[in-house]
Amino acid sequence: MAGKKRSFEQSMSRLEEIVSLLEKGDAPLEDSLKLFEEGTGLMKQCSAMLDKAEQTVVKLTAGADGEPIEQPFGEEKI
Repeated sequence: MAGKKRSFEQSMSRLEEIVSLLEKGDAPLEDSLKLFEEGTGLMKQCSAMLDKAEQTVVKLTAGADGEPIEQPFGEEKI
């Protein structure tokens, strides 16, 4: 799926697969390096997706003055 845009869930699933393959230690060094490189790329993508989601949540929960309002999850504003 190289070059193809993956969802967060797909990226995490592939990352778990890569970790499992690397933990086995059966892959030749060259293949292990390729897997490691793919894994670090996926980690960056997932981190960026989480950052974007966090920014969206902060924007959606901003108060009248634009500052974020912290509330426990599930608690509604009155």
